[in-house]
Amino acid sequence: MGSVPSIAASSASSSASAQADGHADAHAEAHASTGWDGAKAPSVAEFELLAQSAFDGLPETFRALCSDVVFNVTEFPEDDVLKELEVESPFDILGLFSGIGLPQQGYAPQTGQMPNTIHLYRRPILDYWAEHDESLGGIVTHVLVHEIGHHFGFSDEDMEAIEAQAER
Repeated sequence: MGSVPSIAASSASSSASAQADGHADAHAEAHASTGWDGAKAPSVAEFELLAQSAFDGLPETFRALCSDVVFNVTEFPEDDVLKELEVESPFDILGLFSGIGLPQQGYAPQTGQMPNTIHLYRRPILDYWAEHDESLGGIVTHVLVHEIGHHFGFSDEDMEAIEAQAER
């Protein structure tokens, strides 16, 4: 049976004996300082709190326009959504607006009309986060602004300005 390689943050010029002697102490010290042993991806409930915090950080005038929008956090988009959007992988979509955007609505909602909904997809967002050098909160804020922006017919420039205001 082969040995398990150790992962060390030492220079290449360190001797093997120096690494072996200090390995156990360095491992224990690194383990204690990082706390990675208990680290987990946020649950759906924790992700909802993160999304709420991101939403609360948006400008008040923007949030006021969202009073009738339902926000939903799920693991992945539904199969019918993937098929309708012709998306190859459920990891290819981070969020979605469903409903009738304000520019397309009449003065009053139609009878039987489902509420406008913003969907945030936890697993694809976490996957994106793992592959990019961005904060999870920043990604969630970006997806929220983008999807809400589509609902209100905002241009990409409008959405960038709102997102910049939220970062202040």
